[in-house]
Amino acid sequence: MSELVAVTVDDRQVDVPKGTGLVEAAQAAGIEIPVFCYEPRLGPPVGACRMCLVEIEGMPKLQAGCTLTVTDGMVIKTSATSAKAAEGQEATLEFILVNHPLDCPVCDKGGECPLQDLTFRHGPGNTRMSFAKLTFDKPIPVSPLIALDRERCILCYRCTRFSEDVAEDGLLIARNRGAHTEIATFEDEPYRSPFSGNVVELCPVGALTSTLYRFDARPWDIQNVPTVCTGCAVGCNTSATIREGKVRRILSRNHPEIDRGWLCDKGRYSYPHLRAEDRITTPLRRGKKGLEAISWDDALDEAETMLRESAGSIVTAFSGSETTEIAYALGRLLRGGLEAHSAVLPEATSDVLGAFRLSLSAIAEAEIVVVVGDDPVIERAPIVELWIKEARRRGAEIVVYSPTGTEKTAPGSGAEVCRELASGRSRVAKKLGRADRAVLVWSGPGGGGGARIAELAHELQLADKPGCGAFHLPAAANPHGVALAWAVSADADEQNPEPIELLVVSGDEAAGNPDVRVLAEQAKRVLVLTMFHELAAGWADLILPSTGALERDGTSMNLEGRVQRVRRAVLPPCPDELAWISKLAARFDVEVPPHAMGVFAELSEHVFRDLTIEDIGLHAPLPARRAYVAPDPATTPAPIETGDALRLHRYRPLFSGPAVERVPELGFQRPQREVELSPADAESLGIVNGEQVVVRSNGTSVELRARVNRRLVEGVARVADEHAGDLHPAVEVTKT
Repeated sequence: MSELVAVTVDDRQVDVPKGTGLVEAAQAAGIEIPVFCYEPRLGPPVGACRMCLVEIEGMPKLQAGCTLTVTDGMVIKTSATSAKAAEGQEATLEFILVNHPLDCPVCDKGGECPLQDLTFRHGPGNTRMSFAKLTFDKPIPVSPLIALDRERCILCYRCTRFSEDVAEDGLLIARNRGAHTEIATFEDEPYRSPFSGNVVELCPVGALTSTLYRFDARPWDIQNVPTVCTGCAVGCNTSATIREGKVRRILSRNHPEIDRGWLCDKGRYSYPHLRAEDRITTPLRRGKKGLEAISWDDALDEAETMLRESAGSIVTAFSGSETTEIAYALGRLLRGGLEAHSAVLPEATSDVLGAFRLSLSAIAEAEIVVVVGDDPVIERAPIVELWIKEARRRGAEIVVYSPTGTEKTAPGSGAEVCRELASGRSRVAKKLGRADRAVLVWSGPGGGGGARIAELAHELQLADKPGCGAFHLPAAANPHGVALAWAVSADADEQNPEPIELLVVSGDEAAGNPDVRVLAEQAKRVLVLTMFHELAAGWADLILPSTGALERDGTSMNLEGRVQRVRRAVLPPCPDELAWISKLAARFDVEVPPHAMGVFAELSEHVFRDLTIEDIGLHAPLPARRAYVAPDPATTPAPIETGDALRLHRYRPLFSGPAVERVPELGFQRPQREVELSPADAESLGIVNGEQVVVRSNGTSVELRARVNRRLVEGVARVADEHAGDLHPAVEVTKT
């Protein structure tokens, strides 16, 4: 137990742990000390703004409270009881406002601005300055997503500290000195960071603003709906700002165990896809002249006919981004009423990891973090990357087994790495076995990653150590919830039907998946649930409009196994999936509730162990660990022979997918048309960085730009999925 010290703040005595910051001690006493630059999530305070001036007994001068830790017997007076502190804070605000424009009515921060609030509470009632204020060119484009109004900046350094100390990208800097200090990007390049939008939310004034929200709304004419991001499996807690029935922005909603209030730009800025030009709002049926719009009654009649004529030979391809309720409702319809035989899930998941469950925030306190898998963590679960970076800053050893990791491994060798670590012979394995706070992470496709990392955790006996845990980072947002919902939707065993009479494609990610397209070519008829015309117009027989995450009610299970509530922020332009599934199921004498809470009640009984919506609340709790059950044995894939060719490593970038593609402002974050090569491979091929090359395999070729990646393992050509086309595992790279 931590040693306590007694401090007095404005005549209120409070006992706090030794080493507590003065600002936190005041908060414990129920007293607020005003701040601008202070933000505990950014690391050690810097005392830049001087807004937190307090008087401390025994010290002749006012002190910046945020930079101090309390000691036993310390007596503190804030501006509420000290005229000296009040005068100091008023002078600080007067100085800040010397050149700050009084443009609150047109400033996007107006109405929710800390500077505005603190000026009213602590600032001077008028100004003594009669000279003209400094002005600058505005707005300065920090990136396509962020605009900078320099005259509003108060140099609190929150943005640069986030860039340097949290995201660790070093792209946002303070240049020049003294009165000429200004915020800028490194070498005036666009702020191309997966987390850039966080600086807009951190800014305590209107200096950094979102280009998507700029001049779009004001605090008095908006509503904020608490929900959860489904851009990846982390499940960051968010708040959707709504005005006139449309989503205007996404803000973080700090869940300290999951995201600590940070968001990636995909989760923050992809919402405009809801208003995409090719959004489908009415059902489409293929006729003699192609797809044509039909009524919902006709669409349900057509869907019923397709289902009945399929004779139970149905395959369902899920995206993994569905709510658990939608997946369960589809399962009840297709398996309860029709005995559909098979489902295609986006990625294998495993219940076994429940034995090693841990909150994501525990990663920051780890002694050692071992990442296994082909894909960089930031591409699959960007907030996990921030937790790992914090662990490194705290002194943890970070070991990454991947084609670009600290321990370079060939693509597809993750299961082999796990077996080697389980043997206990290597230095890393021995350190994992000794550590009281060890974390294992699987970040890559294939190989039954969740089961393999769970086997390793079991061999290391991590289940017996509360500070140890293991995570699988799936590519989809809710694959585990979807798999569980499908499994409990009927008692029938699954079989793989041949031929496939009907393929049901659920969601945009499945509709855009090349493997699903292959299934569609084998199926006699195809029914697709999608938001966008482009994804399925060429091969679907019937398209039913789908909804986005911000248009749904339901639940989603994140990579921790935490069930969180997804709330509808805006009404969709088409009926909710559960509404028409319920109507269609009734035609097969299957009862499916038409709303999410009714479906959740059934799921709670079968899957969630009587969990209630009230239990989830606004900040969902982490379930307890389960007993370990050995997973199915791993199947060893056949080795890929490439001969003298390079091994193709395809990866799915974070900024990809149907939603991102429909937001032009996110275009600069998307992967370039390039192939990554190791320095040794580039040298042997006579290729220099930036040169145009042709990548060939089995008669297929793609022209890309070469990029030499000094962290890439030799013998590998790394290409983003969207630029790899039909390339196969063994490729040749030549100059154009």
